Amino acid sequence: MPSNEKPIMPQDACYLLTLNTVDKIDVFVRPAYKQVIVEALNFFVAAHGLSIYSWCLMSSHLHLVVRAKDGTAPAYFERDFKKFTTPVVLKAVETEADMRKDWMMERFEAFANSFGRMEKFHLWQNCSSPLRVDCAYPKTLLDQINHIHENPVRDRIVEHPENYIYSSARDYAGMKGLVQVRVVQQQGIFGIRKLSVN
Repeated sequence: MPSNEKPIMPQDACYLLTLNTVDKIDVFVRPAYKQVIVEALNFFVAAHGLSIYSWCLMSSHLHLVVRAKDGTAPAYFERDFKKFTTPVVLKAVETEADMRKDWMMERFEAFANSFGRMEKFHLWQNCSSPLRVDCAYPKTLLDQINHIHENPVRDRIVEHPENYIYSSARDYAGMKGLVQVRVVQQQGIFGIRKLSVN
């Protein structure tokens, strides 16, 4: 396969991704930083046809269950998302009155330098270890989605998943969430080769 062609993945594959910040720094504690991720996810849905079945933004990481429109490998989405969000988050860090600003920027720069990267700053760790989830098995998919939604409950941020606004748990509870999500029904994503999502 020529190097400029993206590998095509099975069309029934979704991927569970966890994108971690450098050194698992608690970057996403301020609304301005969180809003960058919300807007970026909506941009990738609208402009790139990304299907997001679940998401949850925690202070140092982002959980996602996604499927690319063209069936390309999740590494391409991950690369583009990190490249897209890094300068915007860093700009927000620079403009916010955050006492941790200098410390965080030093960590982002040190991480970039340790890998000899062209970029001066590096917000995200390099690897997310995507897990393939077969969309033909809705119970498995819904188990992964529910596990993601329980993150803020396990961390004792909220009592119920739908109370956490930076998550798709609200969509699954019948409320409008911040990101355009395709809610998985019990019958799954694929019916007779048709989508069964809201």
